[in-house]
Amino acid sequence: MDFNTLLSIFQTPTAPFGVQDILFSISLSFVLSFIIGWVYKDTYKGTTYLQSYVHTLIMMSMVVAVIMLIIGSNIARAFSLVGALSIIRFRNAVKDTRDVGYIFFAMAIGMACGTRFYGVAVVSTVFICFILWSMTKINMFAKDIREQILKVRIASDMSYNHLFDEIFRKYLSSVSLIAMETVQAGMLLELVYHVELKPRVDVQAFLNEIRQKNDNHKVMLIQGIYEFDL
Repeated sequence: MDFNTLLSIFQTPTAPFGVQDILFSISLSFVLSFIIGWVYKDTYKGTTYLQSYVHTLIMMSMVVAVIMLIIGSNIARAFSLVGALSIIRFRNAVKDTRDVGYIFFAMAIGMACGTRFYGVAVVSTVFICFILWSMTKINMFAKDIREQILKVRIASDMSYNHLFDEIFRKYLSSVSLIAMETVQAGMLLELVYHVELKPRVDVQAFLNEIRQKNDNHKVMLIQGIYEFDL
């Protein structure tokens, strides 16, 4: 059996594409989604990076390409696939909204490859990836966030009302006590403040002066408070 005969086995008289088209669409979607995954990895900020997520992006792009090849221009086939896929339930919550954007990005490239809009797929991938990579590297739209959470531990028998007033006036634009909690079997009192640092403040000096006042107990400054579940 020669190669042409083998190809004819996989082709049907009504199919608008051959094995070569299938392999090319899947291969192109893999290459383009690989670029998307690399940009995602290179621009990711945080501590919850998942290799499996990038693998999923690549797999999703290739699978969507296959789905689009199957659907073609057949409306009935499209509705049947929608019904079949509707039984899938995703349980993993996506914490970073940027991850959702990359999912749609990979799906769109898979759709373009599956419908054989190869030029659209290539140009879109290169251009959008360049934009995403550039925005991250130049830190576009970054905001100077000075509102933070300060946690200070003091001995339970210390008076905290005016203990840090002088330091707060020196380093902070605003401060408010938002919580108190006893720790270590009531031996220590943990104070939680919502603070706003003055511009160009030496954070290390600020924390050192607080430690001098609280007998060198634990002091913690949480930056980027809107990214944490407190």
